[in-house]
Amino acid sequence: MFILKNSSSISQVAGLGSPKFRQAGSNCTLSFWYYNYGQSVGAAEMHLVVDGLKEPTVLWRAYYNEGNQWLKAVIQLGRLPHPFQLSLDKISLGFYDGISAIDDIVFENCALPPPALSCEGPNHFWCRDTKACIDSLLVCDLVDNCGDGSDEENCNPELQCNFENGLCNWEQDIEDDLDWIRIEGPTPTVNTGPLKDHTTGTIRGHYLYIESSKPHQFQDNAILLSPVFNPPGNETCIFNFHYHMFGKQVYKLSVLQRTVSNIKGWLLWYKFGNQGNRWIRQTLYISSSKPFQILVKGTVGDGFTGDIGLDDLSFLGCTLYNGNLPTISTTTSGTSVPATLPVNNCTEKEFVCRTSGHCIQMTQKCDFRPDCSDKSDESSCVMEVCDFEDTNQCGWYQPTLRQMSRNDSIHTTNIFKWELGRGANLHPEEEKHCPLIDHTTCTEEGWYLFADSSNGEFGHTADIATPVISLTGPKCKIVFWNHMNGTTIGSLEVLSKTSNKTSKLWTQSGSQGPQWNRAEVFLGIRSNFQIVLRAKRGVSYMGDVAVDDITFEDCSPLLIPGRPCTSEEFTCANKYCIPKDNLCDFVNDCADNSDESPTI
Repeated sequence: MFILKNSSSISQVAGLGSPKFRQAGSNCTLSFWYYNYGQSVGAAEMHLVVDGLKEPTVLWRAYYNEGNQWLKAVIQLGRLPHPFQLSLDKISLGFYDGISAIDDIVFENCALPPPALSCEGPNHFWCRDTKACIDSLLVCDLVDNCGDGSDEENCNPELQCNFENGLCNWEQDIEDDLDWIRIEGPTPTVNTGPLKDHTTGTIRGHYLYIESSKPHQFQDNAILLSPVFNPPGNETCIFNFHYHMFGKQVYKLSVLQRTVSNIKGWLLWYKFGNQGNRWIRQTLYISSSKPFQILVKGTVGDGFTGDIGLDDLSFLGCTLYNGNLPTISTTTSGTSVPATLPVNNCTEKEFVCRTSGHCIQMTQKCDFRPDCSDKSDESSCVMEVCDFEDTNQCGWYQPTLRQMSRNDSIHTTNIFKWELGRGANLHPEEEKHCPLIDHTTCTEEGWYLFADSSNGEFGHTADIATPVISLTGPKCKIVFWNHMNGTTIGSLEVLSKTSNKTSKLWTQSGSQGPQWNRAEVFLGIRSNFQIVLRAKRGVSYMGDVAVDDITFEDCSPLLIPGRPCTSEEFTCANKYCIPKDNLCDFVNDCADNSDESPTI
């Protein structure tokens, strides 16, 4: 069907109306092919007209000449419980020069689910009136999947939010860069954001979105905080939500989880880039041994066509926690310590074992050898082996970020820094300069540590350091795996830092290929020092530096035995015992160099 101009009036509208439909199922879509070609061909709009609503809902728009070609349009209608019609309006202002046509109109998946003779098993729900058998995951998700509303009855309203009456029990984070905006109908900017909500599918329904236009800047974040939930234990806790990411400059939507209120949490899921003009359902399975909170983070793209929408958030199998998440106070090593110590007679130069109150020398703290029965002398230290699984940083911390976090006016969002990452969370094309698999598990689900070069500028550095290490033995070395692949890789350095001196122990620059590479750095005997990994950013974002499986090998200091050395051992001047095979081997095994003395 095509349009002919048959009048000389200034403003002309050609309308094409559909029959009236009684209702539509939750997965209903409409597709058609259209042709809009010519110098002054004008605009076209598809409207949804629902009984009981005075104002039509815009479902689709074409603004201008789109070339001498047929193009396909797909419109998501979703569940419409009331009678409705569709109308296609073509508008010409004054001079009309072109051809507009439509063909192959198809409705798909628009019927209600068919009735079933039986519906058994814990994974199914039998609808009350329609007798349809649906997946139990579709129950209490704010969508009428049955067609009779029975799957949305007897649901806990505190576990659901469709934003029709505000934010429910969700809250805006006060420490982010902008807020999620509650709106009905289309967002203010054309060619980005939803035209309608997901709950009602009409202009009268509400949803949340982030505005990517100025004054907001690239990588500004808007964070929405859930209520606090009990740990699910052996039960299954499910988070369902619908998101809309349409626009050429859409950036990122993330979901995070936290068990402590003053941290940003760990990443559960994210999606990057333009996903089309549609609402998409996402289901996440949540596990936790502690009370937890969910954070939904929208990140602004590099331009005004980057609006992101959010609607119909629901939890299934989860229970609300009656209380707030704890906060965590950190020592210089970044780990929590008890507020009170057991009764003890230790001096200021001694460390108090946390359980027994036993005293040990302060030099025995953080020396890779547990001297307290509860190992508390090694609890606030760097771990001997770190694979970053379970998003554990093993005591490594970023000194610069810690200083910035003490200043509330400074945001650390866009600075060059180390972050935990995994291949499963990469966006398209990012695997060219960031590892697709970790070294530990060799899978996309495994975690590693990387310096994200999409932040910062050329020459910026990012440091991650151990807490102070009191003492190491003569054979101590650090072994780690690094991944440096990309066209603009900077460098990676291993530094040793004391109170008044920083020395470079190892360095590597430039792309090293698309694989994990082993590195080994000898440390030997050192005291009161930190190891620092320093990444330097290259000229562009195409060069992330990553590390994994960091191990301190043979680093515990020598131990004076409570016995004389055997005939197979050499007695060092400081009373240590070492194997005689280690004499005169150019290695200071005794720690006082007496095994390398020319008088031996």
